[in-house]
Amino acid sequence: MTLLRKKEENEDSLINTPVKLEEHRIHNIFSGVRGIAVKVLNRVERSDTHLERLLDHEIRNNDLNGPDKALLYELVHGVIRWTGRLDWILSGFYKGQFSKAIPVLKNALRVALYQILFLDKVPEFAAVNEAVEFVKKLQGQKPADITNAVLRNIIRSKNGLRYPDPNENLVGYLAAYLSHPSWLIKRWLGRYGLAQTEALMIANNERPHLTLRVNFLKTDLENLKTQMSAVELKYVQGKYLPEYFKLMNLTNITHWQYFIEGYINIQDESAGFACKLLDVKPEMRVLDMCAAPGGKTFFLADEMKNTGEIIALDQFEVRIQSLEKNLERLGVKNVKTVIIDAVDYQTEELFDRILIDAPCSGLGTLSKKPDVKWKKELIDIHRLNELQTALINKAATLLKPGGIMVYSTCTIEPEENIDIVHKFLAKHPKFRLLPVTNEFPAEVVDRHGCIQTLPHLHKIDGAFAARVQRIE
Repeated sequence: MTLLRKKEENEDSLINTPVKLEEHRIHNIFSGVRGIAVKVLNRVERSDTHLERLLDHEIRNNDLNGPDKALLYELVHGVIRWTGRLDWILSGFYKGQFSKAIPVLKNALRVALYQILFLDKVPEFAAVNEAVEFVKKLQGQKPADITNAVLRNIIRSKNGLRYPDPNENLVGYLAAYLSHPSWLIKRWLGRYGLAQTEALMIANNERPHLTLRVNFLKTDLENLKTQMSAVELKYVQGKYLPEYFKLMNLTNITHWQYFIEGYINIQDESAGFACKLLDVKPEMRVLDMCAAPGGKTFFLADEMKNTGEIIALDQFEVRIQSLEKNLERLGVKNVKTVIIDAVDYQTEELFDRILIDAPCSGLGTLSKKPDVKWKKELIDIHRLNELQTALINKAATLLKPGGIMVYSTCTIEPEENIDIVHKFLAKHPKFRLLPVTNEFPAEVVDRHGCIQTLPHLHKIDGAFAARVQRIE
């Protein structure tokens, strides 16, 4: 089980411990927003480091202004989001096998083509010239000439680009045009049908909105609305949970004084369902088994009015340190952090409530984390099932009679969700599923009485939450 999460342990060292001279050389070569974008995309391909950590590292180590930061995020996320379509087009114009081209050439072409196809503010000639000069600097004249020829030929043919015929190869068409891996498309077609699968893929490819949750420990809804209006932040209040606000305009919210002082936290509305289902009360003893980065921990503390005790577990010290910084920012006082693998946690005092926000494939969050769809395979889901089962089984040993636990994920795959719960209940007769009744709109409740949100239907991340009670 430790091996399943071992990769995360050294992510920061993968980013932060290169040889200094080599780092300096690479920094000079991959300068400018587009050069940095290519560098990040190269690292995404060859490592398992989370995309956001790679981007944050580059932001910290480069002198970028606000527009440059926004463009970097747009280029990197956009290229990864649309890799399927970009590669299909490039493969048709590249002489030889595009998939076997060196990473720097592939990613320079992808960045340029993304600008040509998706960014109206970037002139086509500028995108081509920058890519050509960049490749020339790194690889020489011949690769630069190839870059120039490929991109200019695509521009001339842009209005006549062709994709696989959906009548002959539906999966191939969807994979190329809507940029998702074939194995995932096949699963969704079997589960949802064509119309729903297309709608889901389109939703996954949309640029995500930033969503905030109000911190009732420091403010209230009306005051927050007033403050957002004062700085001209346009928002839509949560469709299902009123403590959430979806921002409609781009902003660096972490520099806003209200954020710095802890009046708000960044969290998708879908994450709130699990916290609400847990039904915590002031003075309870609560366990958050997989707490970091802490969004749900903070929500639970808020619901408990900063009373009682929340034990927040995570096996990585760096993640606990980040969680603790946010505890201080948000004014949370009732959380005790413990650095430990949740499966190994022991205590003599049982809990009133337990949240199992299980590690999962993350396939409900593809608009925010587009790299996930290219890095996950079916075997990863099966491997995660072992850990998910171990966590819910462990929770069962720590829950008081009459207590409630919630099993939640940010995926839409049944093997990680209801299948885990059903297998648990089949082996634990002293536990029962408590179906969601009239607590939430019926549209977010599945046929089993669990929460299941879908990006294309509910306009929030895909998430699952099941409420289970220990009978005796």
